[in-house]
Amino acid sequence: MAFTYKGYAGKYLRVDLTRGKTLELELPKEWARGYIGGSGMGARILYDEVPRNVGPLSPDNILIFATGPVTGTAYPPSGRYCVVTKAPLTGIWGEAHSGGYWGPELKYAGYDLIIIRGRAPRPMYLFIEDGKVELRGAKRLWGKNTAETTDAIEGELGRDVRVACIGMAGERLVKFACIINERSRAAGRTGVGAVMGSKRLKAVVVRGSGSIEVANFDRVWELTKEAHERYTGGEWGKASHDALYRFGTPGLVSWENEIGRLPTKGHRTGVFDRAADIGPEVFEREFIIHRRSCMNCRIQCKKVARVGRSGPYAGLITEGPEYETIVALGSNCLVSNFPAVMQVNQLCNLHGMDTISCGGAVSFAMECFERGALSERDIGFALGWGDGDAMVRLVGMMASREGVGDVLAEGIRAAAKRIGKGSGRWAIQVKGLEASGQDGRAHQSVGLTHAISVIGAAHLRALSSLDELDYRKTITERYGKARAAALGDRLSTKYKGMLVKDVEDLYAVVDALITCKYGTMWPPIFYFEDYAEILPAVTGVEEFGSVKELRIIAERIVNLKRAFNARLGLGRKDDTLPERMLKEPMPEGPAKGRVVDLKPMLDEYYRERGWDVRTGLQRRATLERFGLADVARDLKRVGALAK
Repeated sequence: MAFTYKGYAGKYLRVDLTRGKTLELELPKEWARGYIGGSGMGARILYDEVPRNVGPLSPDNILIFATGPVTGTAYPPSGRYCVVTKAPLTGIWGEAHSGGYWGPELKYAGYDLIIIRGRAPRPMYLFIEDGKVELRGAKRLWGKNTAETTDAIEGELGRDVRVACIGMAGERLVKFACIINERSRAAGRTGVGAVMGSKRLKAVVVRGSGSIEVANFDRVWELTKEAHERYTGGEWGKASHDALYRFGTPGLVSWENEIGRLPTKGHRTGVFDRAADIGPEVFEREFIIHRRSCMNCRIQCKKVARVGRSGPYAGLITEGPEYETIVALGSNCLVSNFPAVMQVNQLCNLHGMDTISCGGAVSFAMECFERGALSERDIGFALGWGDGDAMVRLVGMMASREGVGDVLAEGIRAAAKRIGKGSGRWAIQVKGLEASGQDGRAHQSVGLTHAISVIGAAHLRALSSLDELDYRKTITERYGKARAAALGDRLSTKYKGMLVKDVEDLYAVVDALITCKYGTMWPPIFYFEDYAEILPAVTGVEEFGSVKELRIIAERIVNLKRAFNARLGLGRKDDTLPERMLKEPMPEGPAKGRVVDLKPMLDEYYRERGWDVRTGLQRRATLERFGLADVARDLKRVGALAK
């Protein structure tokens, strides 16, 4: 029976690079009905098609580019896509998201997702246009940066194509290489660009003239207008919109420093005494020259910035940097030279590297240098804290895998094993992923978020702003008055397992739709009820209109991603944090003297999930409740199911 759901293109593409073959297939209804789209569908596909013995850089690993039913519609902000794979940086579940216009263009070209396997005999790029698919030679593009690659492809095919490509880092298999679309938007985390490089796939290029048919146009339009109004007005919408419009995410720098949660000097502290030098007011006054947005978004959080006419980085123009980049390359390296941060941001865009992991590698190397684990002879120059020019130099070495940059390009977990001398204590990572710009000592629930994340120490899979910013009214509405005081307290661990579980479920739906987390995370104006309205209006699937059903789908997705890692041997022992967070009290600020009290939160989280508290493994009954009996049988075979 033909695929009849609305909101989907209804087709997907399989690409075998080894054989040079492509195959168009109808999107299975069970994928849509059971997992919605995005990383939800990606979870089902990756679990089924990548056995545990397949290495991330093996031709047998697959690379999935996926959209959701809301991608490319008028509903805001719906310009996103995700990439799912077994991650080179961590060896486990890999997932990265990006905004802009590439995702909608894929749907307009006729496909909801692409599954790529194999390894091309020579560099290639994939060109998709209105259902026509072609693998083209990319030898002339190999070695070019992402901007040069995009320019060359646009010169060949026209400026109306959308290009997602890798740079030098992806080609050289830097383990935190990313995929850059439209010159500056990054599918950043876990090393998805290295998988693309291992497959000798330089770019995926899309152009489409099609459209997306929704089930109830009038209702979608009504909900779209309402969503825009909520983004820009109301109790929190206007304040957050105005801040994001003015500053973008760099507006968070001042706030996080104020609450003592701004990672500084390799996460040693949460307070940076020169935060104002890399803060939002300086950014707006001295560097922002233009604003951009993703598709169908009025926030325009993306900032185009330019360095002035003096200094070594004079005249530099870059989109960004974002909050995470400013933290990773600024406060966490004690760098207050904003132009140097901007320069590395641009280098990461051009070479195709995740700025969070890149900054984590720099701060790790700086601490190794400070403590004598790396010498000036090892590096080739002095690498003191706060030296922005040395940071720029080191980042270039990582992209080209030159000298010590080759060691750091493997990620800090692997680099610490290579360097030795106790350096593993300074490698701030979880499951191999460098930590994003939060500190659980000043915000207990984010410690749990980093610990349980299936990709490692990342924030966008489960971070709550409810307790970070004490949205007491929303907390009370969602979880009840009796829990509100403890839930609104950043330093309390009470009910935080329940909170993180609920937010993780919500984000699973958001990442399946796919929409941006503005409005879901900050400010928290959209919840399950809102997605239970837009999803049936777009797709015509009545079951999507049930909050209860959406929560079941969310838990199915979360459990399937967890099972992918469990099959690889991960459990409670891996849901932990660096000793710096667990044993070194915060030295200053509002959280002075605090460490992350992980155990009670983790226990509560496992109980809320229905997993075994002692081992962190899933139970058969839990998996069966969410329609994953086949997964339960599989995990039992490999000894990864709770007894």
